[in-house]
Amino acid sequence: MTTKGKGLWLGVGLTLGVALTATQGVLALKSDDRINSGVAYQEVIALTQVMRRVREQYVEPVDDAELLKNAIRGMLEGLDPHSSYLDAEAFEDMNITTSGQFGGLGIEVTMQDGFVRVVTPLDDTPAQKAGMEPGDIIIRLDDKPVKGLSLREAVNIMRGKPGEKILLTVVREGETAPLEVEITRDIIKVTSVKQRMLDEDIGYVRITQFQGNTGSNMLDALRKLENENKDPLKGLVLDLRNNPGGVLNAAVDVSDAFLEGGLVVYIQGREEVTRRDYNAGGGDKLKGAPIVVLINEGSASASEIVAGALQDHNRAVIMGRKSFGKGSVQTIMPLSEKSAIKLTTARYYTPSGRSIQAEGIEPDVELERLEFKAREGNGFRRLREEDLQGRLDNDDARKQDEEAAKALAKGETPDEPEEEKSLAETDFELFEALNLLKGLTILNSQR
Repeated sequence: MTTKGKGLWLGVGLTLGVALTATQGVLALKSDDRINSGVAYQEVIALTQVMRRVREQYVEPVDDAELLKNAIRGMLEGLDPHSSYLDAEAFEDMNITTSGQFGGLGIEVTMQDGFVRVVTPLDDTPAQKAGMEPGDIIIRLDDKPVKGLSLREAVNIMRGKPGEKILLTVVREGETAPLEVEITRDIIKVTSVKQRMLDEDIGYVRITQFQGNTGSNMLDALRKLENENKDPLKGLVLDLRNNPGGVLNAAVDVSDAFLEGGLVVYIQGREEVTRRDYNAGGGDKLKGAPIVVLINEGSASASEIVAGALQDHNRAVIMGRKSFGKGSVQTIMPLSEKSAIKLTTARYYTPSGRSIQAEGIEPDVELERLEFKAREGNGFRRLREEDLQGRLDNDDARKQDEEAAKALAKGETPDEPEEEKSLAETDFELFEALNLLKGLTILNSQR
């Protein structure tokens, strides 16, 4: 997305970055704008009457420009949760967010029934480290109730200087009482793409947010994995959990990396002629190696485009939980160098024509939210060959025992390796994805 011309944005709500403040100025109607409806004309008259009453009788003086900006803001926010007016600092904040560095808590939020709903905490941010989760409902900010605030007002309270603390009162599914979560604000630096090897020949790529350079970063990650593996990958886990979305073209680029061709997504506005198709054409960088895509309730918009495209093309197994269901496209329309509107202009559809709006992506393999706990032993285990009287010894084990005995005789103490938690304990969903991918790679090798 750029600040010049129109840009397509697929983010869910507001990311808590730098502070937003009102700016001076007023947006006037062009002389060629027309009111076509008598009812609409009456509402315009009502607006001017309300402005006059406020100007004359409100308890404190109010600037006309501020009144009109509030009217514009209310007009847009009344349409849907994603349309909004961006004043100078909000417009700048939008651009900073897509570039990957901003200040705040590190959570993507939207409005639900008068409260602030957490879409997702971003990776490696104060909100994630404090334990915020997708679906959390924020009902109080320090000592101020959220009910009655607009999303913008709530966000302004949550934003602040790095190092300052804020106490969020949160209602969470499964908890019998509200939780209090203290978060220290910080500068948020979002690394869009991370990668590592999970197992021999099996790679892992995590996309935290779709920014302008995410597509090229994705290709770099695949090259790094293959260089580390010293061979082409035989499988890949693509982790889109808690990814709130971002720039449309980045989602297309990521999908393109795994498809030989065909439709990735299309957007459709009010009129049929507004349809726009986005196609893949770069070739499958994994040469058909199996892919498992992880999603959850915090995966939204651009994440759903990627998951939906790979699912419709039968290119990947989608695993996890049903995604957020944000299937609308916002166009950033600059009004001046310092202000813009973010307006919902279209819905997007997967290659098979599915609308994700308020439905989400259904995973092929569903995973419930579980907490893994290693089973503690009770001192008893079943009989094994090594326990039998007169068994044959293992040659390798005997040699290791002899070497260990010699080392002890010399006074040498072998280093004890630090016990690490298993993948099943640290990330059970990723553990399940890896197991599924191992099975798929075995089947793939037998063809």
